[in-house]
Amino acid sequence: MNWAIDYCAQALRHITIGKGGKTDGVEIESGFLITAASEIMAILSIARDLSDFRNRMAEIVVAYDRSGREITTADLEVDGAMCAWMAEAINPNLLQTIEGQPVFVHAGLFANIALGQSSIIADLIGTCLVDYLVTGSGFGAESGYEKFWNFKFLSSGLSPSAVVIVATIRALRTHGGGPRVRPGVPLDEVYSREHLGLLEKGCANLAAHIDVVKRSGVRPIVCLNSFLADTKDERSLVRRAAESAGAYFAVSEHWLKGGKG
Repeated sequence: MNWAIDYCAQALRHITIGKGGKTDGVEIESGFLITAASEIMAILSIARDLSDFRNRMAEIVVAYDRSGREITTADLEVDGAMCAWMAEAINPNLLQTIEGQPVFVHAGLFANIALGQSSIIADLIGTCLVDYLVTGSGFGAESGYEKFWNFKFLSSGLSPSAVVIVATIRALRTHGGGPRVRPGVPLDEVYSREHLGLLEKGCANLAAHIDVVKRSGVRPIVCLNSFLADTKDERSLVRRAAESAGAYFAVSEHWLKGGKG
């Protein structure tokens, strides 16, 4: 049995609980995961309304009996209490950008460890309020977009008019075999000067992501998140790679110019 906490503490991922005696439970191996990785978060992201959320909560499998039969939260009669705890959390959070754009923040975008989608509820509300809605999936196309298309898309009934793959020169160099980027360690000089060889090799990874999106029937747009040190030749190389793989291409300079970029 693991626990969920909205805090990333690697030392708590694998622990032993119940060491104090009978009143403290049974001594077993356990651990903590971040809330974005929990099944509750995945359910929150694909539920269409409170009723749907309640039904999905009742189907969570928590154990198996000695015959191998699934034991659900409904069998334990805790599904109603769990849903009551989440009654407020099902409402999206309305924020705004520094330039005044409205934003719904709802559910967790960690597709490597869970579903990785913003909520269907937020999307349904957004499509009623604006001319166009931008929604996000966590991680790359082989993870986040696959789950968006095969889970969220089918559950929501909404279909995207456009799909944007965000890329950076630095990340593509890494995919091309560049040295690993480590927190607290100065960047290797490979990332501070033009290196078209690594970049060209890394574009094979970009092409694979483009292929994933194209298989869903949508021609993607590769948006290069450009930084000040990116050169004209590097941008041109990524453009050629994206267009030859069948994608549209655009450059965003918001890192340097904000909304005007």
